[in-house]
Amino acid sequence: MAEAVANRAGMSRREWIVVLLLVASVFVNYADRSNLSLAVPILEKQFALSPFRAGELLGAFFWTYALVQVVGLAGLLADRFHAGWVLFGGYLLWSLATASTGLTASFAALFALRLLLGLGESVAYPCYSRVFAAMPQEHRGRANALIDAGTKLGPAAGAFVGGAVLVHFGWRTMFGFFGLGALAWLPLWYWAMPRGEEAAVARTPEAAAILKRDGAEPSVARMLRMPCAWGSFIGHFCGNYFYYFLLSWLPAYLELEVHLSTGAMSRLVSAVFFVIACSTLVCGFASDWLIARGASPTFVRRTLASGGLVLASTLIVFSIVRGHPDLALSILIVACMGQGAYASNHWAVTQTLAGPVMAGRWSSLQNGVANFSGIAGSVLTGWILQKCGSMRPAFAVAGVVALIGGLSWGLLVRRVEPVDWGKAGVGN
Repeated sequence: MAEAVANRAGMSRREWIVVLLLVASVFVNYADRSNLSLAVPILEKQFALSPFRAGELLGAFFWTYALVQVVGLAGLLADRFHAGWVLFGGYLLWSLATASTGLTASFAALFALRLLLGLGESVAYPCYSRVFAAMPQEHRGRANALIDAGTKLGPAAGAFVGGAVLVHFGWRTMFGFFGLGALAWLPLWYWAMPRGEEAAVARTPEAAAILKRDGAEPSVARMLRMPCAWGSFIGHFCGNYFYYFLLSWLPAYLELEVHLSTGAMSRLVSAVFFVIACSTLVCGFASDWLIARGASPTFVRRTLASGGLVLASTLIVFSIVRGHPDLALSILIVACMGQGAYASNHWAVTQTLAGPVMAGRWSSLQNGVANFSGIAGSVLTGWILQKCGSMRPAFAVAGVVALIGGLSWGLLVRRVEPVDWGKAGVGN
């Protein structure tokens, strides 16, 4: 019997191949969305961009990425058509947009290609959810943990490799290298992607049991009446603000204000995102270990999501430390460890609250709202840099936003357990 349980818990070779290819795709996804930040100092000179215009360019990606998810188009495509083919098309679009960036000769062209990049990448997470929904429940935790680690390792490797290509061959070659090189993933995905239509979550026996229990059909309107939904929206927005701020502006800060060389900058940025990835994996596996041994999911999940962002708010202290580079680096590492702890559990909170009948709609709306932080953060940071002549106040703002996010998860999300849709909006 123990052998049967072990076999049930283990993923098949085919499942591992699919999951690892999806991790590779999100790795490329985040490397492509972050590589522009490496080239910003050069582009500002070549295209005579003000800091505010640079901020607009960095935020362009998020307009299409967030809007397409908020209005439900990305989720509709993943639900209506085969998720494997939708991801194939999105991946092809964002890779070609990245490669074409190296051929641009104007700000308008750069901006348009960043919009296309966001459009292509907007289908990624809905497709991941559709593929994972067809997997056994006991396999989804590790699959989601690996996906999240890929979102951190992508920028880390992108900064390291992209910095080297940028130094030796220039920014145009860097974009071509990332965009064209990534196309090697497509034939592998064509061979490995699930061929059958994944079962819709709303049709599973688990979902039917929830509908019978609650006696009510879940809806977005019901969800929007619940404090826990707004806690997840605000908390995710704030967590993304912190992460996207580092993703977009840390390279420029290290070059322009700390005066690191491009090579040293890329190595340090790579190390920062590696720290976040390690924290995510450690906290994700630790939280599952604690819950499996009887700890309350509410205590474990909410503590890590809320406490992680509170710890990330130490970026406020980073902004006022001057003349002590070792201390500043230590504070930055602590803040990034907090971000990793938060990132390891916030989706687990949402998935538990929503349940299988509402997970897709809740996650899509939450992720769309959260990614508007990429626009707000890029534009606000560019404005701060233009007005103050320094990026340090922007680090303080990111720390305050993280603190607000921690409070949102801690105060508005009171219980990490499936919502009773028959009583949604009353005491949730």
